[in-house]
Amino acid sequence: MIDPAKGTLLISEPFLEDPNFHRTVILLVEHDSEGSLGFVLNQETPFQLSDFFDETDWDWLIHIGGPVGKDSLFFVHTLSSLNGAREILPGIFWGGDFEQLKFYLQEDLIPKNELRFFLGYSGWGSGQLDQEMRQKSWIVAHAKVEYIFSTEPELWKRVLREMGGEFSWLSSAPKDPGLN
Repeated sequence: MIDPAKGTLLISEPFLEDPNFHRTVILLVEHDSEGSLGFVLNQETPFQLSDFFDETDWDWLIHIGGPVGKDSLFFVHTLSSLNGAREILPGIFWGGDFEQLKFYLQEDLIPKNELRFFLGYSGWGSGQLDQEMRQKSWIVAHAKVEYIFSTEPELWKRVLREMGGEFSWLSSAPKDPGLN
């Protein structure tokens, strides 16, 4: 069993009732005694980056990071040279100098499969995620680069299937347990 940590994934258990997290995969970018912060990887918004920056034609899809701070834009990327970026995993970062990022975007210096944008974030106060883990609301998995930058709509199922064993079985659970 893996414990939650920076750079791991939280996969919601199949019948988690919270509509914000139903069948989600969350990348934890911070986890310590003060709390946890992460971004939902498999929920899209209808927005693109160009919807927020009129002077651009940036067609970068924006994802729902979570139910907290929905008026804030966050990003995960591979730009080790981006000032202020925080490393999550080797070669994977979040945040950093947005003006510098805009320059990289204007100059087309970052491939689409190495940058993700999120509106809002998923957050837990001190001890809150631990309590949810005891309630078995989450399954923890190792993050892979292909999961972090995936636009696959069935990412939740894919991660569970690739974990194998009992998790593979969970991936085929019906969305409505009454249909089982």
